[in-house]
Amino acid sequence: MFEMVGGLGTVAAVIVVIYILSSIKILAEYERGVIFRLGRLLPAAKGPGVILVFAPVDRIVRVSLRQEALEVPPQDIITRDNVTLKVNAVIFLRVIEPRKAVVEVSNYVYQTSQFAQTTLRSVLGEQELDELLAHRDKINLRLQSILDMHTSPWGVKVTNVEVKQVDMPESMLRAMAKQAEAEREKRSKIIHAEGEFSAAQRLVDAAHLLSSEPVSVQLRYLQTLTEIGVEKNTTVVFPVPVDFFSGIQKLLGKTGDDKPAPAKTA
Repeated sequence: MFEMVGGLGTVAAVIVVIYILSSIKILAEYERGVIFRLGRLLPAAKGPGVILVFAPVDRIVRVSLRQEALEVPPQDIITRDNVTLKVNAVIFLRVIEPRKAVVEVSNYVYQTSQFAQTTLRSVLGEQELDELLAHRDKINLRLQSILDMHTSPWGVKVTNVEVKQVDMPESMLRAMAKQAEAEREKRSKIIHAEGEFSAAQRLVDAAHLLSSEPVSVQLRYLQTLTEIGVEKNTTVVFPVPVDFFSGIQKLLGKTGDDKPAPAKTA
């Protein structure tokens, strides 16, 4: 009898030891264990390190606190100026309160993905194409604030939202290329006109300066002859001042005025 009792005690001790060893759980630094005891949630999450989970009384749900990247599938969007686009985004989120992430929602990743798709369509549908392309940071912040407002009751924090890619129709790409080309041509013509205006202004200033000192015109003639002579050509250039021709015209006009008028006949 004593041997039988001793054998049963040994078996019971082994079973207890095995049960205790199986109840030992090790949680990593980034993990927390949400414990349900007889179906009721314990006040605080366990971990990290070694914890005891006494099954079947206790049930553990492991929750990771690391940041996760969630990619939103491409969404068909019509902007406020009636342009059809395909836009996808990426969401960065992490669990702040493990107990709420387990109790308040069945699958916080799936729920966040669904909210992100609907929010992306509604927010980008209120924007024009130029605003979407030029003010993407502002749109990202608005998407983040809306998603964070939805996920905060679950103990999930949306840290960042980025509009990843905007696919436009081929016709819209051609129209934007034509617009950019027209804009560059416009700037080119404006710059050319400003250059012509500056050159004309400089010529006017130079003409006023040369007219104040007639000798400077002769010096310019001599400088031009020096530049021509450097090329070693056989062309002979005789500079004739423009005033010379105007003097000849005045002289001819005066000679014509000095001729006697024809006599009138009665």
